[in-house]
Amino acid sequence: MSNSEKPQVVWHDHAVDRSSREQLNGHRGCVIWFTGLSGSGKSTVANQVDLLLHQKQIHTYLLDGDNVRHGLCASPQLLAERGYSQEFSQRFGLGFGDADREENIRRIGAVTQLCVAAGLITLTAFVSPYRRDRQRVRDWVEQHGAVGDFIEVFVDAPLELCEARDPKGLYRLARAGKISNFTGISDPYEAPTNPDIHLQVADRKPEELAQTVVDYLKDQGIV
Repeated sequence: MSNSEKPQVVWHDHAVDRSSREQLNGHRGCVIWFTGLSGSGKSTVANQVDLLLHQKQIHTYLLDGDNVRHGLCASPQLLAERGYSQEFSQRFGLGFGDADREENIRRIGAVTQLCVAAGLITLTAFVSPYRRDRQRVRDWVEQHGAVGDFIEVFVDAPLELCEARDPKGLYRLARAGKISNFTGISDPYEAPTNPDIHLQVADRKPEELAQTVVDYLKDQGIV
């Protein structure tokens, strides 16, 4: 095929569709998108929700921000260390600039849509600081499914609490100017204006917050 020819990319329907998979699973698929500042407790709560659902024999999968950055959204440095060429690593590896973060969330959004189509309850834990990017994922997931397939969960912890926790020491490094483009310090965080679930973290245990999410899924008839 010459460069002037347009590739024919056609969506193929599968013999086993989403409704058949959901019937086999005994529940609907959806994506539960946890967003919030670094250190807000996104991963902790998402893991607890995953555990509660697993104990109820619900089919789930959790996509964590750090884990995804080891593979699907690896940095140029990681790709180079794994033997990819410098050209390949620079082209497809992701850092933390605006465009890289946008592509990071786009890739994750595409994966979550496929997981939802498989009938899974897919949990994600990403800072995902920009409303535009989160809305694009919602649009993509619901375009290929149904309204309500994307559940935005705002893990709302004050910046001072996140800094006090600072489990990875990132805020300290950002304040010292050793990390650039750090959300909440040198980059903005655009909080959801109308999240499906708003978790106020202060003085609440992760187990309590997780149960709030599970109760929402029950109320929506998802589980």
